[in-house]
Amino acid sequence: MKNFVIKASLIFVAVIILMTLPFSFYVVDPNEYAALFKFGKIVSVTDTPGIKYKVPGIHTVKYISKKLHLYDIPRSGVITKDKKSMIADNYVTWKVTDPVKYIQSLNAIEASARERIEAAVYNATKNVISSMTQDEVIEARAGKLAFKIAEYSNSDIGIYGISIIQTEVKALDLPNDNKAAVYERMISERQNIAASYTAEGNSEAQKIRNKTDRETAIKIAEANQKADILIAEGEAEYMKILQSAYDTPEKAEFYNFIRSLDALKKSFSSEGKGEKIIILDKNSEIGKIINSVYN
Repeated sequence: MKNFVIKASLIFVAVIILMTLPFSFYVVDPNEYAALFKFGKIVSVTDTPGIKYKVPGIHTVKYISKKLHLYDIPRSGVITKDKKSMIADNYVTWKVTDPVKYIQSLNAIEASARERIEAAVYNATKNVISSMTQDEVIEARAGKLAFKIAEYSNSDIGIYGISIIQTEVKALDLPNDNKAAVYERMISERQNIAASYTAEGNSEAQKIRNKTDRETAIKIAEANQKADILIAEGEAEYMKILQSAYDTPEKAEFYNFIRSLDALKKSFSSEGKGEKIIILDKNSEIGKIINSVYN
């Protein structure tokens, strides 16, 4: 009888173990946290993938995603530093970075997290844009504005175990009632900037032309100076040659004879028909030549 009771007890324990065994383990995926509770209090949080052990009936498990979430923030109106109205349309990417805070503050409810994110991003957008003029906001929209909004937002929602990874400004528009006035002012400002660039370009071009004219005038003056020097050197050389032609009485007499013949030749070869008469001074070189022939 005693053996029967022991066997029955063992069988009963084995059945209990077999029935509770499937509830004694839980699986943690790579993209999630697993928070282990004991009677409603957090015992541990793990993000290490694998099979974990828990006590059925005592321990419970809550899973929290580690993935990056995308949340499109509703459009909201904001006022700039110079009292201009604008419409901001943002979206953010966020994730849970502290699962314990996330559970304790929001009970790991994603809808509650989105509400806190929306409020934090709206307040950050309002504070950032209210510290800037409309022109500064437009200039900063390429990235600087989003960075500031993310920085301000994270300072508000860190207590919830949430971090905003990235904030982007999808649209930063103007209310319909003042779009036309703002666009006209922006066009006027751009035209003034273009006119300023044109004036600067013309001024620079004039400087270049003036510099070129000065360099050209200097080069022409230098060329004229060199030409005058060459002409003077040529005339000096000519005078040397002419002087060498008269340096003796014989050379001077021969030179005068040649020049007289050339003059006589030109006289006879001039245009016109009929006989040609040449009147010579007997003391001229040609006259002396003719007198010497006939005497």
